[in-house]
Amino acid sequence: MKSTILQTASKYLLPILLLFSFFLLLRGHYYPGGGFVGGLVASIAFVLHSFAHGTEETMKILRYKPLSLLPIGLGISAFSMFMPALFGLPVMTGLWLEHPIPVIGMIGTALLFDLGIYLVVIGVVLTILFTISLSSD
Repeated sequence: MKSTILQTASKYLLPILLLFSFFLLLRGHYYPGGGFVGGLVASIAFVLHSFAHGTEETMKILRYKPLSLLPIGLGISAFSMFMPALFGLPVMTGLWLEHPIPVIGMIGTALLFDLGIYLVVIGVVLTILFTISLSSD
């Protein structure tokens, strides 16, 4: 049985929670937050939508299986780790653009690494929860 109140609330909460998760991702290399916490909040947004509308409807929003986010996220994180080696620096040395970007701030390999973690966390959490949900139906 689907709740009309939950369906209506999830329509508004999904974009708000996704925006908040992106905010947590961007502020993570300055303050608490980052890829892991932002990924969890984004996952919660999709799980809430799944509770309100069903897992199949949420999978239609995502377009791709959440499992496909794992290699993309791992690739981005690995690239950010090994990119300094291309410049003759030790692996995992932070590289930064010279000038900050308005609103976002400094862009560097730490943000790339966090983006990879963000995608991996979303992929893992949604794969586990959606697999459980679809197998229990």
